[in-house]
Amino acid sequence: MYFWHYKTFSRLTPHELYAILKLRSEIFVVEQNCVFNDMDDLDPLCTHLFATSAPLSADTLPEVLAATRIVPPGLKRAETAIGRVVVAPSQRGKQLGRELMQRSMQTALRDHPKHNLFVAAQAHLLDFYQSLGFEPTGDRYDEDGIEHQNAICQAGSVLPA
Repeated sequence: MYFWHYKTFSRLTPHELYAILKLRSEIFVVEQNCVFNDMDDLDPLCTHLFATSAPLSADTLPEVLAATRIVPPGLKRAETAIGRVVVAPSQRGKQLGRELMQRSMQTALRDHPKHNLFVAAQAHLLDFYQSLGFEPTGDRYDEDGIEHQNAICQAGSVLPA
């Protein structure tokens, strides 16, 4: 069972923010052996969707199992961007990534109706994103040593989770 949370940056507790950033660092920096600037000044402008293994408590560090951030349209691109998509290694193969993305897509459309959705997908995950309705756009490119492919999902084609 997963406990789902959707919060603006200002509503995240220090423990929640730490746990989200810890998971992102464990995957994007350590596991993928990629040195990059995760702190890109967008997090305070985003909303964050994350799953924990237990209900949140104000005084304990939650175990964050999966997370995304939803970047409002106009900040980075014309579309609403879903980024920093991360799932803990212990939860892979359990369809948590699919549920995370479906919830993120629904939330993004609820908050920013009529805006298409954008992901900068790691190329090896492109089939996964296409199964959710994202279509590749443009050429593949290298970002921090990892091949990426931009993809767009038309707002009107998102199905309910």
